[in-house]
Amino acid sequence: MTQDIVVILSVLGVVGQVLVGLGIVVGLLALAGVRGPLDWIRDLLWGYELWGAFVVAAIATGGSLFYSQVAHFVPCEFCWFQRILMYPLSILTLLIAARGDNRAARYLIPLPVVGAGTSIYHILIERHVIGEPAQCSVNVPGGCGINWISNHSFGYLTIPELTLTAFLLLIGFLVLASAGESEAAATLPADA
Repeated sequence: MTQDIVVILSVLGVVGQVLVGLGIVVGLLALAGVRGPLDWIRDLLWGYELWGAFVVAAIATGGSLFYSQVAHFVPCEFCWFQRILMYPLSILTLLIAARGDNRAARYLIPLPVVGAGTSIYHILIERHVIGEPAQCSVNVPGGCGINWISNHSFGYLTIPELTLTAFLLLIGFLVLASAGESEAAATLPADA
């Protein structure tokens, strides 16, 4: 069962990476003056951006708890930093989505931005691009560079890459939610 959950989370990670890639392309097109794809995405998601952010944060939180509590993967120092930035997003995005408060979305953006930076740093340690800090190998056998899911994640995904994907999706959803007019609700209330 553990292998099945790892595969499911890996598939969700790949889908997320595709969405992030498409989001980057659409953003670059919008910067170049081609706003049609961005307008189409805004129309498609309008009213559900914060709910999308909640789903991403909840899956990422549930996935990290699964990895540590069920699969017994020991989280390293950088995994804990990423968790500190992700876990509150699960609760906060649910609360602001239920209220339909698009203005609050902009105040949450620093959490996934810092989280994405932490994930990138962790990925660089895993790839041996930068040296591993000494505290990484104190708490975790194998240190921060160990890939716990390599056998079940299409051969390239790691937990920090899944986390980076989640943080980038959260940035996208929160930017879309906060980019609307200041008085317009960016999401549908829970009772609607």
